[in-house]
Amino acid sequence: MVPRLTALIQSVCGLMGQLPNTLLAFIARFSIAAVFWKSGQTKIEGLAIDIVSGQFTLGIPHLSDNAVFLFKEEYKLPFLPPELGATLAALGEHILPVFILFGLATRLSALGLLGMTMVIQLFVYPDAYATHGTWAAVLLYLMAHGPGKLSIDAWIAQRSVR
Repeated sequence: MVPRLTALIQSVCGLMGQLPNTLLAFIARFSIAAVFWKSGQTKIEGLAIDIVSGQFTLGIPHLSDNAVFLFKEEYKLPFLPPELGATLAALGEHILPVFILFGLATRLSALGLLGMTMVIQLFVYPDAYATHGTWAAVLLYLMAHGPGKLSIDAWIAQRSVR
């Protein structure tokens, strides 16, 4: 009985080891991009894009008053004025997720979001370590393994080899 169980476990582990990086990286890219994009959408008005729910409001985006209020009253970052912090967060949470989603400058974009995650963890919500640890794991995976073959980075790398 034990040798059969051992063989079954080894077989299952072998199958899991065959999961392609391209699939894992695509799921990681889509998931982490969605987390930060949705957060960024709460900081602006005038532009709302949610491909999952089908919500599209196209217009000129501008920083919401609520975002500045949160940076003043709740987040209280020790080294940034609230207006600058809200603006940088909104920009980062819109630009970097798009880059990650398409696999463009993926490792650097993931590094940028990891930096944001660390600031949030250390200065804003230190009790949310389980959530931030999950984000960090996904971002570190992308930094270590790259975006996979279904990405602009891979296309650029393939073209530069020729």
